[in-house]
Amino acid sequence: MLQKEMAQRLSAKPGASAYGALTLLVQSRYRVEYLRTVPSTVFLPKPEVDSALVRLTPRQIDELPDYNREIFTSLVRTGFSQRRKQLQKLLRARILEWTKATDAIGIEPKARAEELSLAQWIALTNFVRPPDAPDSGRVEPERFPIVDEHDRVVGAAPRREVHGDNLRHRAVHILIFNKAGEVFLQKRSRGKDRHPLRWDSSAAGHVDAGEEYDQTARRELREELGISAMLKRIVKLKASERTGQEFIWLYRALHEGPFRLAPAEIEYGGFFQTHLVTAWIRARPEEFAPGFIECWKSYQRQPADCASADKTP
Repeated sequence: MLQKEMAQRLSAKPGASAYGALTLLVQSRYRVEYLRTVPSTVFLPKPEVDSALVRLTPRQIDELPDYNREIFTSLVRTGFSQRRKQLQKLLRARILEWTKATDAIGIEPKARAEELSLAQWIALTNFVRPPDAPDSGRVEPERFPIVDEHDRVVGAAPRREVHGDNLRHRAVHILIFNKAGEVFLQKRSRGKDRHPLRWDSSAAGHVDAGEEYDQTARRELREELGISAMLKRIVKLKASERTGQEFIWLYRALHEGPFRLAPAEIEYGGFFQTHLVTAWIRARPEEFAPGFIECWKSYQRQPADCASADKTP
């Protein structure tokens, strides 16, 4: 039994005022039926709100088209972040060919988030990234270690499941400084599942199953920047909503460049004075990946002797 308002949100249909991101995220996993309203008068003591009975039935594996749940979640949350705005304005960074997309899924170019059905949101997701074609010889998807609240490994799951279900996992962030004390920031690729075209740490990535934090940090330097450097652990951030449920080890290193930026990961990057980065975050936080903002705040809280990077972990 739920509060009536919540029951209405879970069972809402497109176009209804209660229809939103929560509706779609729940209905993508369950068929939701609003059974009946239970008035507050039947309870003692009498609550201030009515309740309702709903039935949630898990969907069959093949009930919906295949789609990338991580991208679906990201699109839905962005689409409903300002529900009176047209989707083409909210999603233009993710979908450059908007007219082609609307024609493909059968919606009006000026449609708003609440006008799209679950099937249309899935179709929009598949327009951004078509599902993988069945192929017995394809490479297995990335698997991340799942951890508990104490960062102890309790299992492993594919990337899309970890992100789609907001499971706790591990990541690293690396801040590269030059001799002038400037920090190198990267602008994330427009093809990224999360936070495309936002500014981020010099290098960052997930810890894969079977890896440890330090291995991942060295690997990310090679893969994203094409370098190796002496790394120093600075601080560990706890998994939270602000970090995307990631436990993060933050590292620091010194390097002057040049860097060989991975085009699939990074649009471009550059060195910035640290006080300007702080002011920039304060003025326009929406231009940065949330995980980087948390890392930068944690870095600034560290004592001055953390500023050196003279030891390899």
